[in-house]
Amino acid sequence: MSSGVTEPAVAEFLATLEQSVREGTFTRLTLGKTRGDDPTLRNVQVRTVQLKAGPHLNFVWRHDTQDITKNLPPAEAVTEIGRLVGTTFHSAHLFTTRRLTQLEFNKKGQPRLSFGKGDGPAGGSPAPTHDRTKPRLLPAESQTWLHALGITNAAGVVREGMADKHRQIHKFVELLSHLVDGAPLTTDRPIEIADMGCGKGYLTFATHDYFEFVAQRSARVCGVEQRDPLVAQCNQLALETGRTKLSFVRGSIADATVPTPDILIALHACDTATDDAIARGIAAGSTLIVTAPCCQKEVRAQLTAAPVLAPALRHGIFQERHAEFATDALRALLLEWAGYETKVFEFISTEHTAKNLMIAATKRPGLDEAARARAATAIRELAAFYGVRAHALATHLDFALA
Repeated sequence: MSSGVTEPAVAEFLATLEQSVREGTFTRLTLGKTRGDDPTLRNVQVRTVQLKAGPHLNFVWRHDTQDITKNLPPAEAVTEIGRLVGTTFHSAHLFTTRRLTQLEFNKKGQPRLSFGKGDGPAGGSPAPTHDRTKPRLLPAESQTWLHALGITNAAGVVREGMADKHRQIHKFVELLSHLVDGAPLTTDRPIEIADMGCGKGYLTFATHDYFEFVAQRSARVCGVEQRDPLVAQCNQLALETGRTKLSFVRGSIADATVPTPDILIALHACDTATDDAIARGIAAGSTLIVTAPCCQKEVRAQLTAAPVLAPALRHGIFQERHAEFATDALRALLLEWAGYETKVFEFISTEHTAKNLMIAATKRPGLDEAARARAATAIRELAAFYGVRAHALATHLDFALA
């Protein structure tokens, strides 16, 4: 087999590929970071298929608006991959039952190998794709930014002290996949997504990769962050890894200029910044609003609950928890009043973070006035019970609590 390239890293990668196909340990391969004349080409995914003529490798050429599939005999398939690596594609992730072999080319075209965990037990048979219960929600392509942002090392192993963050990222993508499945999102144009207060961009990159590589739905993702160095770092990483539909802008949750979002995300926005984010989503008519509230201070200072609760609320921890409950319960009810179906659930176990609540709201078609009236009554009764006279989201929505 000849690929036309003599760099040792490329030769080792292709030799590993050829051996895995020959021995039956090959499970899948992804080619990314496209180069060349076709701007619509996104990546190529390769898997094993069993045909009447025997085992072949199935190539799926993924473009913006269509997928092109072809099956090649093993020897031809290996030759074809050798032709593509380092020319049309500058990133290759080879999964076998033993390990992941990753080949990346830098801006100068210099290749580098790294390794990680494979798809099955060492020496075992590859698991047929149709036996898998669900796809990998963070694909192999995500290893580039997980490594660059310090979550994993070059071999794909989670760094010490980052296990909770790594788990949180995967859990978020899993939850997002379920929420997206149940939301009536547009299909006639790219989905616009805004991640408000995105910080270092962990979940912004994860959101992009879920839509781009897993859901395979066209989406533009914009992260909003106030700190210039983080915005610059994330934009540079998006550029270097070929994520053309991912961008970051400087600004606050309340004032940043972003395309009208179909999906608005705001995780751990402090105190009333969560209300700013929800209000922006409602004003934009976002189909899906996903928030994980944090530091609910506004209501705590107002808390004058029923006399039966007064002895308990002398304790700061109970007061804090009641303030969190009242704040977020009012948010959920206000979203229902605004025409959304709301779910409140645990984001990730309290073992990993105390700020573990998630509020997800999906826009209902049309306005149900009876439902709005019920929500309005519930909002005012709950506010009265806790003595809440002001709530930032109610103010944004011009909803009178009294």
